[in-house]
Amino acid sequence: MFESGVFTSQFWNWFIIIPTIGGILGCFALIFWLGRDRPDPDKKVETMGHVWDGDLAEYNNPLPRWWLNLFFITLFTAIIYLILYPGLGSYTGLLGWSEVKQYQQEMDAAETRYGPIYAKYSQEPIAALAKNPEAVQLGHRLYMTYCTICHGSDAKGMKGFPNLHDDDWLWGGKPERIEETIKNGRQANMPSAKQNGLQGEEEINNVMNYVRSLSGLKHDQAAAAKGEKTFKRVCFACHGMTGTGNKMLGAPNLTDKTWLYGGSPRILKETITNGRQGKMPAHGEFLGDAKVHLLATYIYSLSHNK
Repeated sequence: MFESGVFTSQFWNWFIIIPTIGGILGCFALIFWLGRDRPDPDKKVETMGHVWDGDLAEYNNPLPRWWLNLFFITLFTAIIYLILYPGLGSYTGLLGWSEVKQYQQEMDAAETRYGPIYAKYSQEPIAALAKNPEAVQLGHRLYMTYCTICHGSDAKGMKGFPNLHDDDWLWGGKPERIEETIKNGRQANMPSAKQNGLQGEEEINNVMNYVRSLSGLKHDQAAAAKGEKTFKRVCFACHGMTGTGNKMLGAPNLTDKTWLYGGSPRILKETITNGRQGKMPAHGEFLGDAKVHLLATYIYSLSHNK
């Protein structure tokens, strides 16, 4: 008896092997059947009984030999491929090829070729490299490969993804902080209203009005006055008593007009109600220190080479 996991594994293994081999054998049988009878030059070829336009008939001729040979070549090529490469369930092929192995070989070749280019900049300070056009260009290429999907090709971000051109940094904009962010990633943690102990829609609305008042946006003064008390009781731990934030925690400055998700009443109430859990993935493990250093150089240059 197979254990459950082993049985399932073997089932899917044979589920691939049997139809694949059966399909090839079936194609051989079909070709032999279609080419079994060769026409006798002295014998009139029968028709299939289909006639169009009075005299246009479909004759029952076998496939030409050259056409049959093309089918045989295709099938033998398929057999050779399945012997050399994976394609029959868990069979790995005589060549031992895998997409992971090929990927690693390509990465190793790229590292051999380009690694020394990245390495020669790894010991120079980012602030100095930001003035080096070649280093910035290398960093830009890395950015276009790894970062555009979130921050955009122009690095100006979008809702939930920061603009890298301004000087507003959730976790700090010094070179070492940028490098740390790229290498290790960041995990935001804005608790929900329920987690913060806010009671009901009215209290959420009051806090929203107070937050808008901090950056001079239109707000209800009476609601903001009530919201200030709640803010200084609940929200100060991350954003500070004056709402200027805390870069060690990634808590944004609420006194400017830079909003990661938007500063409209609706969006702010959504943020306060549900919280935010934005995540910047870590890139250090697969990029390596030298590439991270150049990528940080490019990002630093966006807000300093102006």
